[in-house]
This record gives sequence, structure tokens and C-alpha cells, in this order.
Amino acid sequence: MKTIKKDTILVPEKKTIALIAHDNRKDELLDFIKAHIDELKKHNLCGTGTTSKMIRNETNLEVKGYLSGPLGGDIQIGSLITENKIDVLIFFWDPLEAQPHDPDVKALLRVSVLNDIPIVTNEMTGRYLFSSDMLSKSYEKTILRIEGR
Repeated sequence: MKTIKKDTILVPEKKTIALIAHDNRKDELLDFIKAHIDELKKHNLCGTGTTSKMIRNETNLEVKGYLSGPLGGDIQIGSLITENKIDVLIFFWDPLEAQPHDPDVKALLRVSVLNDIPIVTNEMTGRYLFSSDMLSKSYEKTILRIEGR
């Protein structure tokens, strides 16, 4: 029998932020990053392959790169989320075009919800997050664990 347990963890002041964008949204993500570059410099950044390379080249921000999304990068980021090694997901995904790795995208979003991390999917949500003092301070959050079979 499966049971859901809750754990409380401390999210640090300096966040680890994952940056991902589908091809049709990469320019939009880049504009968003440039608008918030001073705040992003205060945090650890990572992202999927093409997106992280684009951000490094266009902004000189230090962004740790993983595989491209279709090659497993979304799964890598999702794994880090389950290990509580990512605190915020900025994912400008394309809701109008099917992706070859749609199951990976769904899994990434699922683990983000289960681990109670903020998910930014568009500029307005990002503006809300970046206007919050929670981005620059530590806080406790609750995560869900599923036990049993």
C-alpha cells in the first residue's frame, strides 16, 4: 500500500535555478534572463544543453549545462529536483507544438510539483517570482514522499 509522507527541508538563500526553453521560446527566455540578470547573478544556474549554451554565450552568466532536452536533459534536471538540488525551475515550454520528448517534459513538471518548487513558465509568472523576497532569502518548504508499493 502506498502512503504519502511529508518532509520539511530548508531552501537556502542562494538558490539553484534550472533554465530550460523549447526552441520556439528560447528568445523569450533570453529576454527574460537579460531583464533579471542582476538577480540571477546571485544564484547557481544550470540548464539543458542548447539553452544553457545560448545563455552563456549571450549573457556571460555561468550556467552549468546538462544534455539537450530530447537527449535526456529534462530527465537529468528532474533527477536533481528529486534530490532537492534545484530550488526553482524556469521552463519556457511550448504548449502549441508536440515535442519528441513530451513524456520527459511531463515527468519534469510532475517531480517539480511533488517537490514543491516554483515553476516559471512565462514572463508574468517570472515577474511575480522575481518581485518576491522569497527568491533572496532562505525558507522552509514541504515535499511529498511516496512510500510503499
